[in-house]
Amino acid sequence: MERNDPQFVVRLAAGMSEIRAAQRLRYRVFVEELGGDGPLVDHGARLEQDRFDPDFDHLLLIDETRGPDPMDSVVGVYRLLRDDQAARLGRFYSEDEYDLSVLKTSGRRLMELGRSCLDTTYRGGPGMYHLWQGLARYVAEHRIGILFGVASFHGTDPGALASPLSLLHHRHLAPEHLRVRALPDHFQRMDLLPEDALDRRRAMLQVPALIKAYLRLGGAVGEGAYVDREFNTTDVCLVMDTERLSKIRRSIYAGRAEV
Repeated sequence: MERNDPQFVVRLAAGMSEIRAAQRLRYRVFVEELGGDGPLVDHGARLEQDRFDPDFDHLLLIDETRGPDPMDSVVGVYRLLRDDQAARLGRFYSEDEYDLSVLKTSGRRLMELGRSCLDTTYRGGPGMYHLWQGLARYVAEHRIGILFGVASFHGTDPGALASPLSLLHHRHLAPEHLRVRALPDHFQRMDLLPEDALDRRRAMLQVPALIKAYLRLGGAVGEGAYVDREFNTTDVCLVMDTERLSKIRRSIYAGRAEV
């Protein structure tokens, strides 16, 4: 039987059942696919969860052709935390990994992005485009000035990631006023190779698609990577100043052009 074309809806999770569906999708991606773990991961129920989930907004990509059960129909997710929410919580999630002082003292409205993932069936298609349309609407509604969040390479061996990490450091390092820095205990230098020794095309092929997408939209990376052995990842912090996006990039981000 042929699968129907997706009928996408993007909206915030409306209750715990939809948050559970987001956690189930995250389990499939971050635990089963990428080998991650965590103290609150529920392997019996197949839920990737943590103590921050109740305080975040969960932006969902829903394929209505998969039926009414959110466990089946939620095929993409972004976890969002605005600065006003972080103030009530007392911190941003990524402060476990990065010193965010330069952002927190910028006077700009901040929003943290995290736990972004798509079901394998929807990668490489229009799913992420629709999810970003929803994200753009949320950003505009809340007048967000700076977006940031960690994104991951699979694995914890810096040597295996020397080329892409060095490329990000040499070509896409954030300006000083946005340059967050990985915390000392897990700080991993990214300038592992000199720029003139890089095969830029080959290095970029090793950069995960989500990170490349942020770079195309004008994003940059903070100083240093964070090696997260619990989640079997090497993380970089991406920062995007929404005022510095070019007109074309604004059009793509807001869903007014092809991607």
